Amino acid sequence: MHSIGTPTFDSCRNPAAGPQPPQQERLSPDDGGPWHGSAACRRDEAALFFAPSKEPTAARLSREEAAKRVCARCPVLMECREHALAQPEPYGVWGGLTAAERRVVLSRRRRREAERALPRQRVAG
Repeated sequence: MHSIGTPTFDSCRNPAAGPQPPQQERLSPDDGGPWHGSAACRRDEAALFFAPSKEPTAARLSREEAAKRVCARCPVLMECREHALAQPEPYGVWGGLTAAERRVVLSRRRRREAERALPRQRVAG
């Protein structure tokens, strides 16, 4: 259990909210869906998933790899990833992907969607 003042899964949804007192495990509409209750990161420190300001590159890479190891064992990895892509979440490690990696995935998806729409436009025109 987290000590008072330690970031929890709930506070990592809004990293600007800062440390929150521990809360009893619960599912609610505020959690964004039932998948949150099964997340492997639910009991981990939010700091593992979100960068502190002015974090050195080596420390960031190490922290992100540790967060990804938690994600790798998560039973709801894909639900979390799709949530982060649909929002889109601008910060942190979600569904095993960093913010930069999620931007690449979104860019590729947009490109594929545009390529699929092109032949239809030519046929219609």
